[in-house]
Amino acid sequence: MAIQFLRGNSQAPKGHAIFVVRNRNDANNVFCTYCIIPPIPMSIAKYIPPLLAAHLPTEELQDSDTVSGMPIPPIPEEGQTLEYMQLLAEHRDDDLCDIGSVSSRDDMARMNLAAEACQEYGQLYTSYIATIQTRKREAQQFSVKELDADSLVFHAMPERQKLAELGKLIGTARYAIEGHDQQLLRETEQQMQRIAGTLAEKYRGSELVTAAISPNERGARLSGLYLSRAYKLLDEEYADIPGIERDIRELKDAG
Repeated sequence: MAIQFLRGNSQAPKGHAIFVVRNRNDANNVFCTYCIIPPIPMSIAKYIPPLLAAHLPTEELQDSDTVSGMPIPPIPEEGQTLEYMQLLAEHRDDDLCDIGSVSSRDDMARMNLAAEACQEYGQLYTSYIATIQTRKREAQQFSVKELDADSLVFHAMPERQKLAELGKLIGTARYAIEGHDQQLLRETEQQMQRIAGTLAEKYRGSELVTAAISPNERGARLSGLYLSRAYKLLDEEYADIPGIERDIRELKDAG
């Protein structure tokens, strides 16, 4: 069978859906059941009492090892309109699926239809989750590849050492600017950005880097002020920070 999504996406099922079965005998009413895919794999065999399990065929116990989806109730109930179920699905953020049509007098057909639809919905959900896991693994692998040796070293550095490295690189950047060495300036900027990216936002690392590579003298003074401010934060010398902030604002306004 092929279930039809009236709400939701067959490529990304939510794992919980209202199933509607059209009533061949009354177009105004539909039969309804709820399909849920447990987020945690569940073995029914674990919950069957040993005395009862001894009387069940081994094949049935094996088949019940993992529940991929279950209709609640197992036989779709009669009495609701499609419009009401659409409103309910919207309010609850459920998928809403049309799983076919049956006669109101055929309980067995309703039960079988619900069971088959749950199995199909479960397969769609399983495929979707597998896709998510694959994408996550690929993203993690890509992230690991993107981390070069220098980045790993910078992540492991204490904050004071990072600031000391930035101070050295400010000097290198100013040397490159004065000597019109664009290659050295680009390499220095990349190195500074790697370090700044590992600092907490309160240190304003990105603003420090921007100032350090600015070609005018104001940039040199600004980068020094940002570095001084970062050290004051690190040493918790908060009383000195307002004066540095004032100097930074004045330099920016002057530019």
